[in-house]
Amino acid sequence: MKLDTRAMRHLTAEDWKVLAAVEQGSKNHELVPVPIIERFSRLKGGSSLVSKCISTLAKTSLIAKMKEAKYDGYRLTYGGLDYLALHTHSQKKHIYSVGTRVGVGKESDIMLVADHTGAQQILKIHRLGRISFRTVKTNRDYLKKNASGSWMYLSTLAARKEYAFLSALHSAGIPVPTPIAHSRHTIVMSLVDAPPLRQISSVPDPAALYASLIELYLRLAKHGLIHGDYNEFNILIREDISINPETGTEKITLVPVVIDFPQMISMEHVNAEMYFDRDINCIKIFFERRFHFKPTTPGPFYKDVKKTVGRDGFERLDATLEASGITKKMAKDLEAAIRQHEEEKLQNPEAFEPSEDEEDDDEDEDEEEKEGEEANTDEKEKEEQPSIVIGFQSPSESGAEQGMEKLSINNKM
Repeated sequence: MKLDTRAMRHLTAEDWKVLAAVEQGSKNHELVPVPIIERFSRLKGGSSLVSKCISTLAKTSLIAKMKEAKYDGYRLTYGGLDYLALHTHSQKKHIYSVGTRVGVGKESDIMLVADHTGAQQILKIHRLGRISFRTVKTNRDYLKKNASGSWMYLSTLAARKEYAFLSALHSAGIPVPTPIAHSRHTIVMSLVDAPPLRQISSVPDPAALYASLIELYLRLAKHGLIHGDYNEFNILIREDISINPETGTEKITLVPVVIDFPQMISMEHVNAEMYFDRDINCIKIFFERRFHFKPTTPGPFYKDVKKTVGRDGFERLDATLEASGITKKMAKDLEAAIRQHEEEKLQNPEAFEPSEDEEDDDEDEDEEEKEGEEANTDEKEKEEQPSIVIGFQSPSESGAEQGMEKLSINNKM
């Protein structure tokens, strides 16, 4: 679904309280009964005001009823969760305005936003359960009984886990976007003005870039971490320019910046070697296919690299997840969802296309998801025909200004 903030300006303080009440009630109810919404919202206007707010929220698809429900109740939609997260970011002055969607995937949306100073940032919205995940129909532990609520729960876990690792890696000096804020299933981070590796058609020295990518991966390993999805889609290549004071000539250094961390695991994980080898092979295969470069030396190998974990003053960061407040059960739930998704996609790729009879939160979601699918197809076509040449000359100035829409919120909760 798209992030549409237009309705925010029409919501009153009472509407926000009722929306928050539905979220609170969703922790224990698949469908939150109206009396519980009334109790949690604590509105002075009583049931009549609550009913009015419920009507407003339902019309804007922030909450929804379930077909054939046995009682009068409502569930929170992804749109409602989006609004609650944006409301929090706005109150804390992390987001002032929202621009265009600059990236879309099966599990997240990437939005361009700005703070009160006008500085552009990135808002990442985790959306587990959209398109690919929605084909999962079987009962699993991490889904419990409330499928839609559990996907939001997993999305929140994914964002929380990614923010924890992003903060730890940034503090350790690993080149990653700067973490700014986290709320529910969303993360606000700095905007990195750099293209992903998949869009780059040519570099002056493929061997040097390959070496820097492997060196960066080994730095993660020394901190006790395996990325788990280290490929051309999750690596940005930034051009750092320095001027030689004697000759006045420019020197361009290509610096990799790593993104996307929900699937990151410890070097002690039971399947650590498999994920380590897969990550390294992804880089090798890409460089051979794109730049016709093949390393002359084998490796690196997991068994050798594991001996370096925590050595030479490298702090072990693989305990960060537990320290962030995510319990072992939460981590297990999230890992199970990601692993099952990967296994089922390999076994039956066609099943991960959206079906015609899928039920959506609102009438427009089908069209929005199709747009996401088309965007993914466009991205694949771009990946097959990369157009960016990097490292040969000074980078061009940033593109046209992105249109921003101010977040208008009438009242605080």
